[in-house]
Amino acid sequence: MTFSIVGYDPQTRELGVAVASKFLSVGAVVPFAKAGVGAIATQSWANLDYGKYGLELLEKGVAPEEVLKNLVENDEKSASRQVGIVDAKGKSITFTGEDCFDWAGGYAGENFAVQGNILVDHNTVEAMRASFVKSEGSLAERLLDALCAGELAGGDSRGKQSAALLIVKENGSYGGFNDRYIDLRVDDHEEPVKEIARLLKLHRLYFEATLPEEVITIEGELQDEIQNLLYENGHLDRDLEDREDLLDAVQSYHLFENFDERVQARGYIDQKVLDYMRIK
Repeated sequence: MTFSIVGYDPQTRELGVAVASKFLSVGAVVPFAKAGVGAIATQSWANLDYGKYGLELLEKGVAPEEVLKNLVENDEKSASRQVGIVDAKGKSITFTGEDCFDWAGGYAGENFAVQGNILVDHNTVEAMRASFVKSEGSLAERLLDALCAGELAGGDSRGKQSAALLIVKENGSYGGFNDRYIDLRVDDHEEPVKEIARLLKLHRLYFEATLPEEVITIEGELQDEIQNLLYENGHLDRDLEDREDLLDAVQSYHLFENFDERVQARGYIDQKVLDYMRIK
């Protein structure tokens, strides 16, 4: 009882799934993805083995069409299932069982597949398809844009409750320990898709690398401003005179606010961190 999109970015080699539903914690059920392998959305009386075994087959080099055939043939309740698959070459396929509740259907194209069931009508998947084909930006942004387009076109006919966005890439996690680059979930919310969009902005702020043009020198009037901002935020004494103490406070502020990925060389600061200081 869900609408979703699976996608692949051939430039970054990222794979991902975006999904929304009138269902508690849809992110714990629908999305599966593995870097260098593929992405799968399993829904409509979801069989989670479709995600597990589907990725195993993709990793062995089995094409999405054959993966789907294998999954369906080994599932006696396949008529009630819906699934979208894309591999790390951009090949895709979508499947809607004949017993899925109306409106139900999907569309598969190069690098993506969209699908949904219990939708208001077909316009949801059409809007998602059109959005993904035309949109630009990162894979996360394009998948989320498609999800927003689907919701605006009608979405789940029963209403809204949860949404999720999963993006994987090699060594994409915090610290580079695994492939889980973005893993955002809104389990129970009046506007789950909008909330996922807000969380994605925060993810970019906290975890994206600083661009060279965003690095600025802490000196002059800016140094005085940062000193005042740190004081107002409770991180520094007003009467500080030693520049080194100020730079220590800047470093501590980064760690306190979880800007680990945006810490700069001593005497410099990331423009986005400064903007955050000003807003807060």
